[in-house]
Amino acid sequence: MDGAILVIAADEPCPQAQTREHLAAADVIGIRNIIIVQNKIDIVDEKRAHQNYVEIKNFVKGTVAEEAPIIPISAQRSINIDILLQAMEEFIPTPKRDESKPPFMYVVRSFDVNKPGTTIDKLEGGILGGTILQGEFKVGDEVEIRPGITIEGKGSYTPLFSEIVSLQAGGKKVEEAHCGGLVGVGTLLDPSYSKADGLTGNIAGKAGMLPPTLSELTLETQILDRAVGTKELAKIDEVTMNETLLLHVGAAITIGKVTSIRKDIVLIKLTRPVCAQAASRVALSRKIGARWRLIGFGMIK
Repeated sequence: MDGAILVIAADEPCPQAQTREHLAAADVIGIRNIIIVQNKIDIVDEKRAHQNYVEIKNFVKGTVAEEAPIIPISAQRSINIDILLQAMEEFIPTPKRDESKPPFMYVVRSFDVNKPGTTIDKLEGGILGGTILQGEFKVGDEVEIRPGITIEGKGSYTPLFSEIVSLQAGGKKVEEAHCGGLVGVGTLLDPSYSKADGLTGNIAGKAGMLPPTLSELTLETQILDRAVGTKELAKIDEVTMNETLLLHVGAAITIGKVTSIRKDIVLIKLTRPVCAQAASRVALSRKIGARWRLIGFGMIK
C-alpha cells in the first residue's frame, strides 16, 4: 500500500481498541503515508470536536502517524471531502512504478459472474480482482495463478494457467492495466475455481516468473509490547515452540505452527502454502480470548 486513511469518529472517545489495532497494523506492514480523518463532525458540538482532536493528537504522539494531518469531515453530508482529496494528493504521493518488471498481482477477490441456469456455450471464465504490484497486464497475455488449487486426495497445490480475455479498471474496459488501483481480470478459468473468493490469496502473474510456493516460512520476527486490540492492552509474550499462529502474507491468510526458534528467527510450518517473495512482511496474530489479535510481524528470510 502507498498510504492509508485512518478514520476516527468524533462522537466516541479516542482511541477505541480497534483504532489502536488499525494503527498498529499500518505500522506493521510498513505504511508511512497516513491521513487521519475525524469523521461525524456534523453530530457533535464544537467543544466535543475540539476535545476529540486533542484525544487524537495524544493518541498518535510517538507513533508513525504523529505528523499526519487531521481532517474533520462529515461523510454523510460531504463536508470537507474536497480537502481530503487534496490531502491524499499531497500526503500520499503516487510512487514511480517500474512497468518493465514481470507483472504480478495479489488476488484479493475472485468471482463467478455467471447466473444460475446459464448454458455452457454462454459461460464466462473466472474473474480475478486485485492490485497490480509491478509490470502491466494486457488482454491476450498468458497468466499463472499460484499456489493455485489443491489436488484432491494429495493435499498439495498445483498452479493454474489461463489467458487474459478482458480487463476492467476504473469501471471501464481497457486493453492493458498498470500498477496501482484495483483491476478486474477476466480469464478462461473454470468459474467453479473462482466462485465465492475461491482464489483469494493467490498471486497472478507472468507464467514461470512468479515467486516460489512455500509450505513453511522462515521469519525474522518483531513482537509488539502490548496486544493493541484489547481494552486491557495485555502484555504479549514471545512466540513459543509448537504455538499456532494466524499469518497474513500479502492477500493470503493461513495458519501456521512454530517448529523452530533461534533468537528472533522463527520457522513456521503452514497448513496452506503461500506464494511470497523474500523480504516480504508477514503479519502475525495469536488467539487471545476468543479472537485473533495482532502481536507483531516477521520478514521472510
